[in-house]
Amino acid sequence: MKANDIREMSAAELTQKLSGLKEELFNLRFQLATGQLENPMRIQEVKKTIARIKTVQREQELKAEQA
Repeated sequence: MKANDIREMSAAELTQKLSGLKEELFNLRFQLATGQLENPMRIQEVKKTIARIKTVQREQELKAEQA
């Protein structure tokens, strides 16, 4: 998911997407531990997307503080 797509989402959508990605990351780590993970690169993709969402949320917080 691109940062521009994330910036277009509302705060509620970001929170919902973040919780879904955290759950997916948990499941991927569980699959890795049990040897059932088919695509190890998916873990890295999910972690980066979580970081992007948190960055955009922080940008929105700082923007709200300045206003």
